[in-house]
Amino acid sequence: MAAKAKKPPAGTPKLSKNAPPDPHIEGFLQAMSADRALAQNSIAAYRRDLDDSNAFIKAHRHNLIDCTSDDLRGLLSDWQQRGLSARSVARRLSALRQFMAWLVEERIRDDNPTRWIDNPKLPAPLPKHLSEREVVALIAAAGQLTPLPAALQAVALLEILYATGLRVSELMALTVDQFRRSPDSIIVTGKGGRERLIPLGNAARTAASLWLEERDKTHLTSPFMFPAGDGTAPLSRQHFSAMLKTLARTAGIPVANVSPHVLRHSFATHMLNRGADLRSLQTLLGHADISTTQIYTATRPERLAGLVAAAHPLASDGQDD
Repeated sequence: MAAKAKKPPAGTPKLSKNAPPDPHIEGFLQAMSADRALAQNSIAAYRRDLDDSNAFIKAHRHNLIDCTSDDLRGLLSDWQQRGLSARSVARRLSALRQFMAWLVEERIRDDNPTRWIDNPKLPAPLPKHLSEREVVALIAAAGQLTPLPAALQAVALLEILYATGLRVSELMALTVDQFRRSPDSIIVTGKGGRERLIPLGNAARTAASLWLEERDKTHLTSPFMFPAGDGTAPLSRQHFSAMLKTLARTAGIPVANVSPHVLRHSFATHMLNRGADLRSLQTLLGHADISTTQIYTATRPERLAGLVAAAHPLASDGQDD
Protein backbone atom coordinates (compact mmCIF):
# COMPACT_ATOMS: atom_id res chain seq x y z
CA MET A 1 0.00 0.00 0.00
CA ALA A 2 1.38 3.39 -0.94
CA ALA A 3 2.27 5.66 1.95
CA LYS A 4 -0.01 8.61 2.51
CA ALA A 5 1.43 12.02 1.79
CA LYS A 6 2.04 14.13 4.87
CA LYS A 7 -0.44 16.93 5.35
CA PRO A 8 0.94 20.40 5.98
CA PRO A 9 0.48 21.75 9.51
CA ALA A 10 -2.75 23.54 10.31
CA GLY A 11 -2.69 27.17 9.30
CA THR A 12 -0.27 26.66 6.42
CA PRO A 13 -1.55 28.74 3.48
CA LYS A 14 -2.14 27.03 0.15
CA LEU A 15 -1.05 28.70 -3.04
CA SER A 16 -3.69 28.60 -5.73
CA LYS A 17 -2.33 27.53 -9.10
CA ASN A 18 -4.79 29.95 -10.73
CA ALA A 19 -4.01 32.91 -8.48
CA PRO A 20 -2.86 35.96 -10.47
CA PRO A 21 0.80 36.91 -9.94
CA ASP A 22 1.42 39.69 -7.45
CA PRO A 23 2.40 42.80 -9.49
CA HIS A 24 4.92 44.00 -6.90
CA ILE A 25 6.67 40.63 -6.70
CA GLU A 26 6.76 40.48 -10.50
CA GLY A 27 8.19 44.00 -10.64
CA PHE A 28 10.89 43.06 -8.16
CA LEU A 29 11.79 39.90 -10.11
CA GLN A 30 12.03 41.87 -13.34
CA ALA A 31 14.36 44.33 -11.64
CA MET A 32 16.49 41.48 -10.26
CA SER A 33 16.67 39.84 -13.66
CA ALA A 34 17.72 43.10 -15.33
CA ASP A 35 20.16 44.33 -12.69
CA ARG A 36 21.83 41.06 -11.70
CA ALA A 37 21.23 38.87 -14.77
CA LEU A 38 20.02 36.00 -12.56
CA ALA A 39 19.34 32.59 -14.10
CA GLN A 40 15.74 31.53 -14.58
CA ASN A 41 16.07 28.90 -11.85
CA SER A 42 17.12 31.60 -9.38
CA ILE A 43 14.23 33.84 -10.41
CA ALA A 44 11.83 30.92 -10.00
CA ALA A 45 13.20 30.22 -6.49
CA TYR A 46 12.72 33.90 -5.50
CA ARG A 47 9.17 33.78 -6.85
CA ARG A 48 8.28 30.62 -4.89
CA ASP A 49 9.68 32.01 -1.64
CA LEU A 50 7.99 35.40 -1.98
CA ASP A 51 4.65 33.94 -3.14
CA ASP A 52 4.65 31.55 -0.19
CA SER A 53 5.42 34.40 2.21
CA ASN A 54 2.74 36.60 0.68
CA ALA A 55 0.14 33.83 0.94
CA PHE A 56 0.78 33.45 4.67
CA ILE A 57 0.67 37.22 5.31
CA LYS A 58 -2.58 37.55 3.31
CA ALA A 59 -4.16 34.76 5.34
CA HIS A 60 -3.63 37.03 8.36
CA ARG A 61 -5.28 40.10 6.82
CA HIS A 62 -2.16 41.82 5.53
CA ASN A 63 0.19 41.56 2.57
CA LEU A 64 3.88 42.20 1.96
CA ILE A 65 3.15 45.83 1.10
CA ASP A 66 1.75 46.76 4.51
CA CYS A 67 2.97 43.97 6.82
CA THR A 68 4.80 44.73 10.07
CA SER A 69 7.76 43.16 11.79
CA ASP A 70 5.33 41.23 14.01
CA ASP A 71 3.69 39.79 10.89
CA LEU A 72 7.09 38.63 9.68
CA ARG A 73 7.92 37.09 13.07
CA GLY A 74 4.69 35.12 12.73
CA LEU A 75 5.86 34.05 9.28
CA LEU A 76 9.18 32.83 10.69
CA SER A 77 7.32 30.93 13.40
CA ASP A 78 5.23 29.27 10.68
CA TRP A 79 8.36 28.23 8.81
CA GLN A 80 9.75 26.64 11.96
CA GLN A 81 6.48 24.79 12.62
CA ARG A 82 6.62 23.49 9.06
CA GLY A 83 10.04 22.02 9.75
CA LEU A 84 12.12 24.22 7.44
CA SER A 85 15.84 23.98 8.05
CA ALA A 86 17.87 26.96 9.24
CA ARG A 87 19.39 27.28 5.77
CA SER A 88 15.95 27.31 4.11
CA VAL A 89 14.75 29.96 6.56
CA ALA A 90 17.87 32.03 5.91
CA ARG A 91 17.32 31.79 2.14
CA ARG A 92 13.68 32.86 2.38
CA LEU A 93 14.52 35.67 4.77
CA SER A 94 17.21 36.89 2.37
CA ALA A 95 14.63 37.04 -0.43
CA LEU A 96 12.30 39.02 1.83
CA ARG A 97 15.06 41.46 2.82
CA GLN A 98 15.90 42.17 -0.80
CA PHE A 99 12.24 42.53 -1.73
CA MET A 100 11.55 44.94 1.13
CA ALA A 101 14.64 47.00 0.28
CA TRP A 102 13.38 47.23 -3.31
CA LEU A 103 9.93 48.35 -2.12
CA VAL A 104 11.53 51.14 -0.08
CA GLU A 105 13.77 52.13 -2.98
CA GLU A 106 10.73 52.30 -5.28
CA ARG A 107 8.85 54.30 -2.61
CA ILE A 108 6.14 51.67 -2.40
CA ARG A 109 6.89 51.27 1.32
CA ASP A 110 8.24 53.84 3.77
CA ASP A 111 10.04 51.32 5.97
CA ASN A 112 11.78 47.97 5.82
CA PRO A 113 10.27 45.66 8.49
CA THR A 114 12.99 43.04 8.01
CA ARG A 115 15.46 45.39 9.73
CA TRP A 116 14.16 44.15 13.06
CA ILE A 117 14.29 40.45 12.19
CA ASP A 118 17.34 38.42 13.27
CA ASN A 119 18.93 35.89 10.95
CA PRO A 120 18.70 32.25 12.06
CA LYS A 121 21.89 30.77 13.47
CA LEU A 122 23.37 28.47 10.86
CA PRO A 123 25.33 25.37 11.90
CA ALA A 124 29.07 25.66 11.35
CA PRO A 125 30.15 23.61 8.32
CA LEU A 126 32.18 20.54 9.23
CA PRO A 127 35.71 20.44 7.81
CA LYS A 128 35.98 18.17 4.78
CA HIS A 129 38.61 15.47 4.93
CA LEU A 130 39.81 12.42 3.04
CA SER A 131 39.86 8.91 4.43
CA GLU A 132 43.21 7.41 5.40
CA ARG A 133 42.93 5.07 2.41
CA GLU A 134 42.39 8.02 0.06
CA VAL A 135 45.48 9.81 1.39
CA VAL A 136 47.56 6.67 0.81
CA ALA A 137 46.18 6.43 -2.74
CA LEU A 138 47.03 10.08 -3.37
CA ILE A 139 50.65 9.60 -2.24
CA ALA A 140 50.92 6.43 -4.35
CA ALA A 141 49.72 8.40 -7.39
CA ALA A 142 52.39 11.02 -6.69
CA GLY A 143 55.05 8.30 -6.78
CA GLN A 144 53.95 7.33 -10.30
CA LEU A 145 54.65 10.75 -11.82
CA THR A 146 57.31 11.13 -14.47
CA PRO A 147 60.06 12.16 -14.69
CA LEU A 148 61.55 10.96 -11.39
CA PRO A 149 62.23 14.47 -9.95
CA ALA A 150 58.53 15.35 -10.34
CA ALA A 151 57.56 12.20 -8.45
CA LEU A 152 60.06 12.78 -5.63
CA GLN A 153 58.96 16.40 -5.24
CA ALA A 154 55.25 15.50 -5.22
CA VAL A 155 55.73 12.71 -2.67
CA ALA A 156 57.76 15.00 -0.43
CA LEU A 157 55.10 17.71 -0.59
CA LEU A 158 52.31 15.29 0.30
CA GLU A 159 54.21 13.40 3.00
CA ILE A 160 55.30 16.61 4.73
CA LEU A 161 51.83 18.16 4.50
CA TYR A 162 50.07 15.04 5.79
CA ALA A 163 52.66 14.54 8.55
CA THR A 164 52.46 18.10 9.85
CA GLY A 165 49.10 19.62 8.90
CA LEU A 166 50.82 22.78 7.70
CA ARG A 167 48.91 25.57 6.02
CA VAL A 168 49.72 25.65 2.30
CA SER A 169 51.47 29.02 2.73
CA GLU A 170 53.67 27.49 5.45
CA LEU A 171 54.42 24.47 3.26
CA MET A 172 55.49 26.62 0.32
CA ALA A 173 57.73 28.75 2.57
CA LEU A 174 59.82 25.79 3.84
CA THR A 175 63.56 26.19 3.25
CA VAL A 176 66.33 23.76 2.41
CA ASP A 177 68.18 24.58 5.64
CA GLN A 178 65.25 23.23 7.67
CA PHE A 179 65.76 19.75 6.20
CA ARG A 180 69.53 19.37 6.15
CA ARG A 181 70.71 16.44 8.32
CA SER A 182 67.21 14.88 8.21
CA PRO A 183 65.82 16.50 11.39
CA ASP A 184 63.19 14.88 13.59
CA SER A 185 61.25 18.16 13.73
CA ILE A 186 61.16 21.60 12.16
CA ILE A 187 60.31 25.08 13.40
CA VAL A 188 57.54 26.76 11.40
CA THR A 189 56.46 30.39 11.53
CA GLY A 190 52.69 30.67 11.22
CA LYS A 191 50.03 33.35 11.48
CA GLY A 192 50.92 36.37 13.56
CA GLY A 193 54.60 35.45 13.42
CA ARG A 194 54.06 32.67 15.97
CA GLU A 195 56.63 29.87 15.84
CA ARG A 196 55.86 26.25 16.60
CA LEU A 197 57.90 23.06 16.67
CA ILE A 198 56.44 20.26 14.53
CA PRO A 199 57.67 16.64 14.44
CA LEU A 200 58.07 15.16 10.96
CA GLY A 201 57.78 11.40 11.30
CA ASN A 202 59.74 8.74 9.41
CA ALA A 203 57.79 8.85 6.13
CA ALA A 204 58.08 12.63 5.81
CA ARG A 205 61.79 12.62 6.73
CA THR A 206 62.55 9.92 4.16
CA ALA A 207 60.56 11.67 1.42
CA ALA A 208 62.22 15.00 2.20
CA SER A 209 65.73 13.42 2.11
CA LEU A 210 65.10 11.72 -1.25
CA TRP A 211 63.78 14.95 -2.77
CA LEU A 212 66.64 17.00 -1.33
CA GLU A 213 69.20 14.54 -2.73
CA GLU A 214 67.58 14.78 -6.18
CA ARG A 215 67.22 18.54 -5.91
CA ASP A 216 70.92 18.99 -5.08
CA LYS A 217 71.84 17.30 -8.37
CA THR A 218 70.45 20.34 -10.21
CA HIS A 219 72.84 22.66 -8.32
CA LEU A 220 69.98 25.02 -7.47
CA THR A 221 70.97 27.79 -5.08
CA SER A 222 67.38 28.62 -4.15
CA PRO A 223 66.76 28.71 -0.37
CA PHE A 224 63.27 27.23 -0.86
CA MET A 225 62.71 23.52 -0.37
CA PHE A 226 60.21 23.53 -3.22
CA PRO A 227 61.32 26.26 -5.64
CA ALA A 228 59.50 27.41 -8.74
CA GLY A 229 61.12 28.16 -12.09
CA ASP A 230 64.59 29.61 -11.62
CA GLY A 231 64.35 29.28 -7.84
CA THR A 232 63.82 32.93 -6.98
CA ALA A 233 60.37 32.15 -5.57
CA PRO A 234 58.72 29.17 -3.91
CA LEU A 235 56.28 26.91 -5.71
CA SER A 236 52.91 28.67 -5.95
CA ARG A 237 49.88 27.36 -4.12
CA GLN A 238 48.02 27.39 -7.44
CA HIS A 239 50.59 25.04 -8.95
CA PHE A 240 50.36 22.73 -5.94
CA SER A 241 46.54 22.75 -6.04
CA ALA A 242 46.56 21.89 -9.75
CA MET A 243 48.99 19.05 -9.06
CA LEU A 244 46.65 17.67 -6.38
CA LYS A 245 43.74 17.68 -8.84
CA THR A 246 45.83 15.67 -11.30
CA LEU A 247 46.81 13.17 -8.61
CA ALA A 248 43.18 12.87 -7.49
CA ARG A 249 42.14 11.80 -10.98
CA THR A 250 44.89 9.18 -11.06
CA ALA A 251 43.91 7.91 -7.61
CA GLY A 252 40.21 7.73 -8.51
CA ILE A 253 39.21 10.37 -5.95
CA PRO A 254 36.62 13.05 -6.87
CA VAL A 255 38.64 16.11 -7.88
CA ALA A 256 36.32 18.46 -5.97
CA ASN A 257 37.18 16.62 -2.73
CA VAL A 258 40.91 17.33 -2.86
CA SER A 259 42.76 20.54 -1.97
CA PRO A 260 45.73 21.54 0.22
CA HIS A 261 43.35 22.62 2.98
CA VAL A 262 41.46 19.31 2.81
CA LEU A 263 44.77 17.53 3.45
CA ARG A 264 45.34 19.76 6.48
CA HIS A 265 41.85 18.82 7.70
CA SER A 266 42.62 15.15 7.01
CA PHE A 267 45.76 15.34 9.17
CA ALA A 268 43.79 16.87 12.05
CA THR A 269 40.86 14.47 11.80
CA HIS A 270 43.01 11.36 11.54
CA MET A 271 45.21 12.47 14.44
CA LEU A 272 42.16 13.05 16.62
CA ASN A 273 40.63 9.72 15.60
CA ARG A 274 43.83 7.95 16.63
CA GLY A 275 43.92 9.45 20.11
CA ALA A 276 45.60 12.87 19.86
CA ASP A 277 44.37 15.34 22.48
CA LEU A 278 42.94 18.69 21.47
CA ARG A 279 45.65 20.80 23.13
CA SER A 280 48.43 18.97 21.29
CA LEU A 281 46.50 19.20 18.03
CA GLN A 282 45.98 22.93 18.60
CA THR A 283 49.74 23.38 18.93
CA LEU A 284 50.50 21.34 15.81
CA LEU A 285 47.96 23.24 13.70
CA GLY A 286 49.00 26.63 15.02
CA HIS A 287 45.53 27.63 16.17
CA ALA A 288 45.51 30.66 18.46
CA ASP A 289 42.18 29.57 20.01
CA ILE A 290 41.28 25.98 20.90
CA SER A 291 37.68 26.62 19.82
CA THR A 292 38.99 26.52 16.24
CA THR A 293 40.46 23.07 16.88
CA GLN A 294 37.30 21.78 18.58
CA ILE A 295 35.38 21.71 15.30
CA TYR A 296 37.24 18.49 14.43
CA THR A 297 35.51 16.68 17.29
CA ALA A 298 32.23 17.05 15.38
CA THR A 299 33.53 14.97 12.48
CA ARG A 300 33.57 11.81 14.61
CA PRO A 301 31.06 12.10 17.48
CA GLU A 302 31.17 8.34 18.05
CA ARG A 303 34.87 8.65 18.97
CA LEU A 304 33.98 10.95 21.85
CA ALA A 305 31.35 8.51 23.06
CA GLY A 306 33.92 5.70 22.90
CA LEU A 307 36.43 7.84 24.77
CA VAL A 308 33.98 8.36 27.63
CA ALA A 309 33.14 4.65 27.71
CA ALA A 310 36.82 3.71 27.86
CA ALA A 311 38.22 6.43 30.11
CA HIS A 312 35.51 7.49 32.56
CA PRO A 313 35.99 5.90 36.01
CA LEU A 314 32.31 5.00 36.34
CA ALA A 315 31.91 3.64 32.78
CA SER A 316 33.17 0.11 33.59
CA ASP A 317 30.95 -2.56 35.13
CA GLY A 318 33.28 -3.11 38.08
CA GLN A 319 34.72 -0.60 40.51
CA ASP A 320 38.32 0.01 41.47
CA ASP A 321 39.41 -1.27 44.86
